[in-house]
Amino acid sequence: MCVVPDPELVAHVSATTGLGAREAGRVVDDVLAWYRESVEDYVRRRHATLHRHGVRNEQAFELIAVELAERVVAAPRLSHRQLRRLVYG
Repeated sequence: MCVVPDPELVAHVSATTGLGAREAGRVVDDVLAWYRESVEDYVRRRHATLHRHGVRNEQAFELIAVELAERVVAAPRLSHRQLRRLVYG
């Protein structure tokens, strides 16, 4: 799924970095793609990376838990019913 970056965000990145609009759009798209990763995919990827670097499971899971608390992660897909429940209770 290709998502067009938010034009206001692209303009802001362009204005604050000196990048052209095209380059700023690619940066925004790349960052958004990074943060679209689901929690499950992030945990699996991060665990594999830590494991390759010799980090044992107990320490890896502690580190991943800390990272998740500070990381922006993709929201779960919500049905229309779930969205309505968020709004109306």
